[in-house]
Amino acid sequence: MPVTSRSRPQNAPALSHRERQVLAHIAAGLSHKQVARRLGISVHTVSTYLRRIRTKRTAPTVAHLIRLGVAEGITSGTPS
Repeated sequence: MPVTSRSRPQNAPALSHRERQVLAHIAAGLSHKQVARRLGISVHTVSTYLRRIRTKRTAPTVAHLIRLGVAEGITSGTPS
């Protein structure tokens, strides 16, 4: 399955708005705790969103999450 910039692999489930927000923050280098504070959610909830992202995509490590964010056009330097 080829992945092009700003697109997801064919047949892959779409990430929710909140999953994309969490991914953008993680890809920007923030910790789980920092993401939780910025989004007003618990650290446990951040972990839950990341687990859901990993279920929808192949991203076993933070490096893979960053690559995923870049490939899908989620990261833009400043998380939304």
